[in-house]
Amino acid sequence: MQALLFDGSLRLDSHYPDPQIVPGEALIRPHLTGVCNTDIEITRGYMGFTGVLGHEFVGTVVACAEGEWVGKRVVGEINAACLRCPTCLRGDHTHCPNRTTLGIDRRDGAMADLFSLPVSCLHRVPDSVPDEAAVFTEPLAAALEILDQSHIRPSERVAVVGDGKLGAMIVQVLRLIGCDLTLIGRHPERWALYERQGVRCLHSSNPPAERFDVVVDCTGQPAGLATARHVLRPRGRLVLKSTFNADSQLNLTLMVVDEIQLIGSRCGPFAPALKLLERGLIATESLISAEFALSAGVAAFAAASGQLKVLLRHG
Repeated sequence: MQALLFDGSLRLDSHYPDPQIVPGEALIRPHLTGVCNTDIEITRGYMGFTGVLGHEFVGTVVACAEGEWVGKRVVGEINAACLRCPTCLRGDHTHCPNRTTLGIDRRDGAMADLFSLPVSCLHRVPDSVPDEAAVFTEPLAAALEILDQSHIRPSERVAVVGDGKLGAMIVQVLRLIGCDLTLIGRHPERWALYERQGVRCLHSSNPPAERFDVVVDCTGQPAGLATARHVLRPRGRLVLKSTFNADSQLNLTLMVVDEIQLIGSRCGPFAPALKLLERGLIATESLISAEFALSAGVAAFAAASGQLKVLLRHG
């Protein structure tokens, strides 16, 4: 089969071995996959991953021991947990010490003609949600994780630093709370959607003078984290959504002096994400910058830097 492979360099392999059916797992034929910043960072050395890339997908189950899944259109959570260890038994599947992670850690990803994922990770896509929206489920779930981890009050001042792929989801989720919300970014050409949704947008070269109760960093850059820390008030909450292959110069002493709450945040709940998409509460169409065939995956990655969402179409 065709697969977009990273093994020290990014390349298309036209003769990659087909995945084998495994008990408890489903074989999925993807329709669309999304290129995200984590995929790009992997090609720069993040996580030391080698294998098939891709963890944002929508596709159809083509084979599964549990026959009721065959033919269903699905999205899937990316952490394949063992479901047996103490961590899993307390409900923390995304932190299972035995987990593999789709396209990120010891599990081939979705940028291929076929891939495998446990049925426990699968979620059916509502008929009314098109593929072009469903492919955003994973980053939208990651945005919702912020609300699962920290109660953000409608009366609080919140800033999102980063107007890229993940920032687009986070801003749209947080504005549903009704909080005083500001987006700090570097791409004014992307702001029309958020401004129509009532979000104040400011350029990172001229950050606001006021300080915020909650700041979310989703820039994927050390400089973005520095901006996020700068605009946070003492005793505020700093939510880190960025994963990148670089060192940070965050001053931990001042984190203590200012009594900052530091919250790491990554994967989130898929079912609520699908509900938001089904109800039309999250705009996705305008976030798609380009679409490439899987066979042009290397070109898609070259085009993805500095863009919003680049998609790969399969088949």
